[in-house]
Amino acid sequence: MSNTAKKIVRDFYRSDILRDETVMERFFHPDLVLIWNSANGLSIMHYDDIVSFFGEVRRSYNDLRIEVSHLLADDNHVTIRYKYYIRTMENPDEELGIAHFIAIWEVKDDKLYRGYQVSQPVTDKDDTNESYHRVKV
Repeated sequence: MSNTAKKIVRDFYRSDILRDETVMERFFHPDLVLIWNSANGLSIMHYDDIVSFFGEVRRSYNDLRIEVSHLLADDNHVTIRYKYYIRTMENPDEELGIAHFIAIWEVKDDKLYRGYQVSQPVTDKDDTNESYHRVKV
């Protein structure tokens, strides 16, 4: 691998997916599969599904920020724990935390190839001040 898997995952999550239309082509393998367990149940998404998903995110939000607490690598597998914050077009001055995520990515051909992700919506009971100490980011 010319780039380390950890660097590839880190660079993807640091990218500006709302404004940079090259992100998906640069980071997602054409045979990408994401298996996502969320509050809505299980979703299995492929490359085109992810492109459509982020297209909808672009239309819905004014800004998208990520806070990473953990980024751990084992060869071509990388685990990342993070939280998404958004600003809506209707209220661009207010940033809202929307969900917590943990994902395990397999990197193949220097791209995100196979992902396993679990997410949970943010609630009033979240203890984000104590639970987001950075680990090996």
